[in-house]
Amino acid sequence: MLTAVRVVTAALLAFSAPAADPVREQQKWVLDALNIEQAWAVTKGENVTVAVVDSAVDGKIKELKGRVTAGPDMTSGSVTRELPPGRHGTAMAALIAGSGADDGLVGTAPAARILSLPMVIDDEPMLIPPLESEASAESPLARALRYAANHGAQVVSMSIGSYGPLRSEREAVSYALGKGVVLVAAVGNDGLTQYAQDKGTSYWSFPAGYPGVIGVAATDKQGRRATFSSDNLSVLVSAPGVQVPVAKRKKGYELSEGTSSAAALVAGVAALIKSRYPSLPPEQVAQALASSARGRPAAGYDDKTGFGVVDAAAALNAAERLTGAQRSITPGMDHFGQGEDSPVPTRPGPDPMRLWLYGGGLLLALVTFCGAIVVLNQRKEP
Repeated sequence: MLTAVRVVTAALLAFSAPAADPVREQQKWVLDALNIEQAWAVTKGENVTVAVVDSAVDGKIKELKGRVTAGPDMTSGSVTRELPPGRHGTAMAALIAGSGADDGLVGTAPAARILSLPMVIDDEPMLIPPLESEASAESPLARALRYAANHGAQVVSMSIGSYGPLRSEREAVSYALGKGVVLVAAVGNDGLTQYAQDKGTSYWSFPAGYPGVIGVAATDKQGRRATFSSDNLSVLVSAPGVQVPVAKRKKGYELSEGTSSAAALVAGVAALIKSRYPSLPPEQVAQALASSARGRPAAGYDDKTGFGVVDAAAALNAAERLTGAQRSITPGMDHFGQGEDSPVPTRPGPDPMRLWLYGGGLLLALVTFCGAIVVLNQRKEP
């Protein structure tokens, strides 16, 4: 028996009417907040594929035309069906890899490609196996993660969420990380729930809550945490998630609010890092994003915005330093800190000089002992 579980597209888009200004003008504050244009001088995400685990992506919009690969329906391991393009998945994919064609919306990694892995239909619940049978079943998200890792994705963007961890998903997360895939997820929009107000923290949302996944919170135009953004220790970094322009299916634009948009933007920044440093492992991509973030909380970290708002250019510089650190680890070549090298350690095993001294001392003692015995014997003779 299957149980209906609502998979929250961890920011179901709350759209307002589009403004009259061109979309590039509307999204300028988003790009500035992430320091994207400076990063584009280094890379725009070439040779990177970002898997979008969401509703199906419309690859016919001008911003994504010719750069979307449609993967199979992830909701079933045996039955294949063609899902219609979704509002949410299309919007997230354009935030990641929108080309800006014809003055259209530009994503944070405009030269990247998209692998669409549909596992939800916009605003509809999805049927997944209940927890008691999960040991023998693989969830749609688990299938999507393994498919992405096995089909060339370097980054996976997950603007989705549910409230319960599953074993198959934990194992799939570990599998993808082991393949070098960077995993990015929205932390959820539960900041204004009664539970969050009473407890001072939000329910954890998964996949953002799995170890190794980069959890992204939402901030406003002032860089402050968006009131709806979930706050808990799954938050690693944050990004704009209020009044973010997104592409609509077929054509046109609208505004979105939610951690979904924030996660997609950060997935694009992760794609920039993987484009420039393809061998950098996922944990160091996360380190580069966190260590270089702007607007760091006074304590260095908090569960509302994590280590701060992602800075794409600074993250690339941090990734370069991490790559350099990897290359410099050569025995005998470097030492920690400034100053003279420590003395070369002595070779293991017996010390020849000490052996000679010990042997000589033993021989002298033996000769002295024998001599004393001879003298005593001579004295005893009449």
